[in-house]
Amino acid sequence: MTVTDDQQVLDRLSTLRQHQQEGRRSPHKPLLVLLALGRLAVTGSSALPWSEAEERLADLLQDFGPTSKTSRAQSAAYPFTRLRADGVWTLDQNVPMDTVGPLREGVTGRLEASLEAALRDRPELLGTVARGLAESHFPGTVAPDVLVAVGLDPDLLQGRLTGAAPGARRRSGAWPARVIEAWDRQCAFCGFDGAAGGAVVGIEAAHVRWFTLGGPDDLDNGLALCSLHHKLFDRGMLGLDDDLGVVVSRRFSARTPQGQAVYDMHGRRLRPRPGTPPPAERHVAWHRQQVFQDAALAG
Repeated sequence: MTVTDDQQVLDRLSTLRQHQQEGRRSPHKPLLVLLALGRLAVTGSSALPWSEAEERLADLLQDFGPTSKTSRAQSAAYPFTRLRADGVWTLDQNVPMDTVGPLREGVTGRLEASLEAALRDRPELLGTVARGLAESHFPGTVAPDVLVAVGLDPDLLQGRLTGAAPGARRRSGAWPARVIEAWDRQCAFCGFDGAAGGAVVGIEAAHVRWFTLGGPDDLDNGLALCSLHHKLFDRGMLGLDDDLGVVVSRRFSARTPQGQAVYDMHGRRLRPRPGTPPPAERHVAWHRQQVFQDAALAG
């Protein structure tokens, strides 16, 4: 179907079919579209040879997707071949779904022609689409990193979509303050409690199960975290075990004493103040399965 206006472009690219069940993350197609948008913004063409996509898309899925036992090449082949069914992606050869071998014969994918033309001619529309995809599939701590990784400007996130999708959930404006107060206005992981006068500085309310993936604005789905540990928690470098102890991913590394201080948090138990509900087991399990990267450090 040929697109003729901005709303059709937004509709086509915001309704990608994804395999999502019970909060399971599936960012494969959005990451491929974002990668193509990055190429289009830089080169004027969204054409993406499999010889490049096999590595770049696999890297994106490893860095920003849930941990998977599927091979890197196979993980990248899923969206590269399946996005055709959404009517927004084409391949220059007719290859089977999910099969890596034929892709290595020199296959190139790209956004559907009318979509690519509309996005190339209207850079502001490209930015709106990229912003919408990043905000819909990743929390605010991670979305800028995703845009940088695909070659787009993270300042795109300073704008906002003109209207929310019909039926979209609305965040609670009171929830962040309630969470921060419940955790004594300090980081639940490291204890940082910076303030400027009477206002906290660098302390943020973090969803354990992401709001974008069905996480509720409940106290048992929230942690007060400093900006650094909020970022590391949402990137899957930090997590929680069944006993609410902090765990550090084997993928995290640091060379300086300041960075290596993160290692020292491994095994540290959360100590919510009396009356503050700890993160619910179901939300912790979701984070462990869908966000935490690789495995925890030994010991």
